[in-house]
Amino acid sequence: MNKEDKVTYRDAGVDIDAGNRFVQMIKPLVKATSRPEVMTDIGGFGGLFSLHADKYKKPTLVSSTDGVGTKLKLAFMMDKHDTVGIDLVAMCVNDIIVQGAEPLFFLDYLATGKLSPEKAVDIVKGISEGCIQAGCALIGGETAEMPGMYGEGEYDLAGFTVGVVDDDKIIDGSTVTVGDAIIGIASSGLHSNGYSLARKVFFEKMNLTVSSQIAELSAPLGQELITPTRIYVKAILNLLRDFQIKGMAHITGGGVIENIPRVLPKNCRAVLKKNSWPKPPIFEVLRQGGNIDELEMYRTFNYGVGMVLIVPGSEADDILVRLSGLQEKAYLIGEIAKCPDCTEQVELI
Repeated sequence: MNKEDKVTYRDAGVDIDAGNRFVQMIKPLVKATSRPEVMTDIGGFGGLFSLHADKYKKPTLVSSTDGVGTKLKLAFMMDKHDTVGIDLVAMCVNDIIVQGAEPLFFLDYLATGKLSPEKAVDIVKGISEGCIQAGCALIGGETAEMPGMYGEGEYDLAGFTVGVVDDDKIIDGSTVTVGDAIIGIASSGLHSNGYSLARKVFFEKMNLTVSSQIAELSAPLGQELITPTRIYVKAILNLLRDFQIKGMAHITGGGVIENIPRVLPKNCRAVLKKNSWPKPPIFEVLRQGGNIDELEMYRTFNYGVGMVLIVPGSEADDILVRLSGLQEKAYLIGEIAKCPDCTEQVELI
């Protein structure tokens, strides 16, 4: 074979040198998330993390995995990649904190057609920031360069987290009872759900662009839509030190209607007062622009509430005060009522 006929991996579209450069560039970002339990630097075949099980009576590991979904399309349209990593972490850690678990560590998976180290570093900046907000360590990940699998400049993200909770402190909703109060903690916007519908309304039906200025919004449309998901971990861990939380629901796909029943006993229903919390303006612009039914809004989006807590009625006021002190906007949005033989466990009034 002639020397000119030889083919390299780079010729096939995979640049190993770029991948190695990327790993070196993100080391400071990874180090910024470290916890005392982390035993290895990135670059090995696996991340080592000491559980320090002596801190717990009966430690139970809790895990979650998720992605960012079609919100990534906004990142592509705006060429802004330093916040979707926060969304990635949020979607995982918010899911395990609802069971009372403290997130310990996080891993990510980034897949793209052609690796741009600079763009990938921006993505990891967001992941690092999300881990710092959640108090967990970024101990590893995978970057896959797969020519032909993705459009030019596009990528996909997945994340994985593991947390721990003492067995007798697991929050599963089993103690929820009639008369308990329901508290909603405000979202920052759409978070990471419903973007297929939102993009269809804004960019197809309304013919807007990411630069469009809308009177009701304080920032251009794209900036509003790419606002990162709130991470509630530290606020909830703070509450758990002093208050009883009987059940929690991370309000993602399915909204309050489908997520709250996941932590309710069969004989209970959540009665929510629709006007008890403010809806960010982006939701009303979306509802009107798409002529979307109210029920569809509550089933598709968080509609202004990113996390729901079910607590004893006697502790609700003190919890609201604490959340305010933690810079969280929170509202008393309903209560738990009897549900004998009912099929719908959420009632909107």
